[in-house]
Amino acid sequence: MVTEGKGSNSLFNKAEKANIAQAEPLAVRLRPRTLDEFVGQQQFIGPGKLLRRMLDAGRITSLIFYGPPGSGKTSLAFAISNQTKAKFHYLSAPAATVADIRQIISQAKDRLAANGERTVLFIDEIHRFNRAQQDVLLDDVENGVLILIGATTENPYFAINSPLISRSTVFSFEPLTQADILKLLKRAVSDSECGLGKLNIKADENALEFLAAVCDGDARKAITALEIGILSQTAGTAGDKNKIKFDLQAAKDSIQQKAIYYDRTGDTHYDLASAFQKSMRGSDPDATVYWLARMIAGGEDVRFIARRIAVCAAEDVGNADPMATVLAAAAVQISEFVGLPEAQLPLAQAAIYVACAPKSNASASAIWQAVADVQNQPTVAVPKHLKDSHYAAAKKAGIGADYKYPHSFPDGFVPQEYMPAEFRKKYYSPKDSGYEKDIRQYLQRLESLVQSIKTDEKK
Repeated sequence: MVTEGKGSNSLFNKAEKANIAQAEPLAVRLRPRTLDEFVGQQQFIGPGKLLRRMLDAGRITSLIFYGPPGSGKTSLAFAISNQTKAKFHYLSAPAATVADIRQIISQAKDRLAANGERTVLFIDEIHRFNRAQQDVLLDDVENGVLILIGATTENPYFAINSPLISRSTVFSFEPLTQADILKLLKRAVSDSECGLGKLNIKADENALEFLAAVCDGDARKAITALEIGILSQTAGTAGDKNKIKFDLQAAKDSIQQKAIYYDRTGDTHYDLASAFQKSMRGSDPDATVYWLARMIAGGEDVRFIARRIAVCAAEDVGNADPMATVLAAAAVQISEFVGLPEAQLPLAQAAIYVACAPKSNASASAIWQAVADVQNQPTVAVPKHLKDSHYAAAKKAGIGADYKYPHSFPDGFVPQEYMPAEFRKKYYSPKDSGYEKDIRQYLQRLESLVQSIKTDEKK
């Protein structure tokens, strides 16, 4: 779909435009017309910040807006279109074709050649463009024929071609704060031109605060709920002659159930999984169970969650509390067997246990170092006395003949070479934590026993 920005020539007359505008959702009508009306993202659009300086200087370059839904990406693009003197084109990536892009590029070249006028192309959901579609933009973005503004909810460093990223400045949008959304809701109620100000509305502060809190930083969701809650009360009435009361109950009815933004293939998935595992590692059971609840509410695969718990139990708890791995393994089996919602119980039990267990990554460090040596150092041959001797030819070759069976000796231990001395390296260093303290003491006792035997042999 290709559209031109506000203020451009159109095939529709004034009356037809008014009819189309009346059908627009409130969230669309309230889009800011100037940068001063834009709410949020002050980290780069506030006074003196990078994007504001670029716009004030009239030196806008190609931009990528990256952030969650309802954080203002499209709204800021429209505000920029009204401030810049460039021609503005809008493309919706799911509906656009290469032919659409080429048409806009051709117009942009003609416009630039004729009167020096620049062209801004805004592509919504640019991550939905395939590689070929993105490649069509490269030359003209680099040569300055087009000023690209792309909006995406996906991490652009994974979803957008590297050459296009290198030609653009990436701005990361944060979810709007409750104060930001409350400001937008109040504007929606009072604005007579674009909002609901022509209606006789009494909106309770606690109702607006509820919407601002429950929408999770998504302005579009909050404004849509407000519109539903108010317009649903105008049916069968004389409209603005009747007082429309928007109270807390109306706010709750209008939003019904809180929608959890969760992308199982994107940043949300990986960020929450990272926070979950780091909270277990950091011994914070409260944070652990919160991030667990976020993943469950978002519809995360219980097997993925259970695997994270099992990995953390082995990596971060290890032998400091071997029961953590046992409990994690049980959670893997039980959660897959019973499914949700009951699966949240063994998952929570295992995750909290891992969070509260003493921590040691000594066994994880041991295997990481050993694997690194296997991959990067000369491999070590198995000593002859340790080789498999369960076949007739082995005995004739003397394989295994010098092996000492530990259980034939006191304490079930006898010193012998399990790795050539020239290659021997200490990989496992148990920590003074939990059960690993006992392992450490046991290994120290064996070491003392070896020293004692060596002393006796010298005598």
